[in-house]
Amino acid sequence: MDNYIAVNTPLLNGNEKKYLNECIDTGWISSEGPFVKALEEQFAQKMGRSYGIAVCNGTVALELALKAIDIQPGDEIIMPTFTIISCALAAVRLGAKPVLVDSDPITWNMAVDQIEAKITSRTKAIMVVHTYGLPVDMNPVLALAQKYQLKIVEDAAEMHGQTYYGKPCGSFGEISTFSFYPNKLVTTGEGGMVVTDDPAIRDKCQLLRNLAFEPKQRYLHEELGWNFRMSNLQAAVGVAQLERMAEFIERKHAMGQRYDECLKEIEGIQRPLAATDYAKNIYWVYGIVLDDDLMNGKALMQALHAQGIGSRAFFYPMHQQPVLLKMGLFANESYPVAERLARQGIYIPSGLALTQDEITSVSDKLKKILAKASVTC
Repeated sequence: MDNYIAVNTPLLNGNEKKYLNECIDTGWISSEGPFVKALEEQFAQKMGRSYGIAVCNGTVALELALKAIDIQPGDEIIMPTFTIISCALAAVRLGAKPVLVDSDPITWNMAVDQIEAKITSRTKAIMVVHTYGLPVDMNPVLALAQKYQLKIVEDAAEMHGQTYYGKPCGSFGEISTFSFYPNKLVTTGEGGMVVTDDPAIRDKCQLLRNLAFEPKQRYLHEELGWNFRMSNLQAAVGVAQLERMAEFIERKHAMGQRYDECLKEIEGIQRPLAATDYAKNIYWVYGIVLDDDLMNGKALMQALHAQGIGSRAFFYPMHQQPVLLKMGLFANESYPVAERLARQGIYIPSGLALTQDEITSVSDKLKKILAKASVTC
């Protein structure tokens, strides 16, 4: 379709080609190339951490993080139901049990006030997942972790450059993870990062991501690891992206503000909260939630596609995932806020390459679709 506005297009017009050519010219294309270490060190510093461990995607970053903090079969990990399946997957694959809480209807983040009631003698960690643009309210979570001696795993996949009361997201708790998928603020195409301040956790992550080769003798293994390595090619793109992170953050803020201006008079939708006491929205994506009596998210996505506009559904809740239900998890559990967000929520084009004119075009077409739906409902 000509002039189709994709839901995400990354911005790759910095030093990406230069650094990739350097990899090719020097022959350093594997995980042993110098850009991997550079990305680890530079990214960890920007996130307020001592150590970074680069991996091949954000999903395995979560799995590595849980293994590194010694999550065992039967352990329970509290997490939001409204998130990507990677969070539950990381727990289940280690034999642990994800324990769910609902969402806050305003911020769309995990309902922090529901966490304490879910803590049992088997609870070992709280997985905090910052969602779409605003961070989780961390102080109450940190207080609970201290009270019950729980570990914090912070999934900051969508929060590059975001802060909570001025402290970087990705700097809370024992260990934090990031994704570098193309729709993220900093991308390596595919890729991820684990960050921590604990040298023992760093050493464990470095060992496990590299097939658990013993440091003193290659091809000798005392335990089973994974090949979760990031290539030098990927890291080269990441270093170039990281150079522009401050610029990208400002660009995201401007995009969110422009959408707010264009859509502020539309009735029947909930727009992202612009700010809380602890953070300004970074607008990783620009989501909207439709009133129940207007239309559902799937219908709106279809209407936008017909107008040449990409969009994407909100997360499908963990407690409704068929694969997890087949495992006997979450039987008869209900989380109404997350269910409504999944049914009525979508996000519209939000990639860094999106122009102001495209935002105006998306907004105008969205208004027409919703006006027509309002008349017919």
